[in-house]
Amino acid sequence: MGLFDDAVPGGNISKPIMIALGALLVGKLLGGGGSEAEKTPQPNQPTNTGGGDSGGLLGDLGGLAGGLGGLGGLGGLLGKLAEAGQGSVADSWVKPGQNEPIAPGNLENALGSQTISDLARQAGISEQELLAQLSKVLPGVVDKLTPQGQIPSQAQIAALLRS
Repeated sequence: MGLFDDAVPGGNISKPIMIALGALLVGKLLGGGGSEAEKTPQPNQPTNTGGGDSGGLLGDLGGLAGGLGGLGGLGGLLGKLAEAGQGSVADSWVKPGQNEPIAPGNLENALGSQTISDLARQAGISEQELLAQLSKVLPGVVDKLTPQGQIPSQAQIAALLRS
């Protein structure tokens, strides 16, 4: 995992949480999750824009208003936190210096219970476990992703998460 080993107390992020972070920060799952759609192109079918499960989390980064991609990567995540009254906390992660902690309940409020249940299902852990771990690792991960206080693109984040 490398990059994030020192992002968290205890030194490593469990695989389920890496999956959740990937889905959250990049808007789609890493490691071939999106390849199924690409393997079977169906040119004569219009893209399903309904809210159904078909494209779900594996759709493209841009247009997922419904799924996790609707958060819009790290910028979208920070926006959600700000809307939920956690802006100064999120700012502390982006800027150099001490990272303020976030309570699992505040994280759930910011992301919404639907997103949390989607992430937990993708990661294969309970929502409580997801929130407990995510609230621990997110400050350090965001800190690592924003070394100069700049928000990286989703492509840059994807590359970092893969490394």
